[in-house]
Amino acid sequence: MRFADRADAGRVLAGWLTHLREENPLVLGLPRGGVPVAAEVATHLGAEVDVVLVRKVGAPGHPELAVGAVGEGDVTVRADDVLRDLDLAWSDVAATADGERAEVRRRADLLRAGAAPRDLAERTVILVDDGVATGSTMAAAVRVVRGMGAARVVVAVPVAPLDVLVRLRKLADEVVCPLTPQRFVAVGYWYEDFNQVQDSEVRAILGR
Repeated sequence: MRFADRADAGRVLAGWLTHLREENPLVLGLPRGGVPVAAEVATHLGAEVDVVLVRKVGAPGHPELAVGAVGEGDVTVRADDVLRDLDLAWSDVAATADGERAEVRRRADLLRAGAAPRDLAERTVILVDDGVATGSTMAAAVRVVRGMGAARVVVAVPVAPLDVLVRLRKLADEVVCPLTPQRFVAVGYWYEDFNQVQDSEVRAILGR
């Protein structure tokens, strides 16, 4: 099984989330790739869609490999197992983390056009990305929305390694994932079309 694109993945994922429709959930996508997936989920659930701002902290020389993540509200999540495997301390990536925190603030202003984050108090929040690899960024997102008062947090992704989902189940109230391949490879491997999502597309989705 492979997804045609992020919209296709969102439609498949929505079919696994219909039991949440009556909870009037708020669907939050992780920019940028998670937002088109979240938009499809929100459409099929009759829900609102917004973003939650988190940023991966990449390993030195390997920026796509997450050793942690940062998010709104000064949330920091460390992937201690990855740091250990790479023989790194958090101090080795502290400057990178500071830069990503600044980027979180910049992107919040850019994507929301200066608007404040949605009120999450007592809401069921569905956190959506186009997939997870290490889970660090999604873990940060869970902590962000809990800190903002969400009553129930559901992690929903089209594809992820099973061991990462096990870790996320310890953080979220529910984890939904239709595809858990034994040989994961990478998120993009499970999409026919995995082109980069532009900020303009995210703003257009939020504007709708």
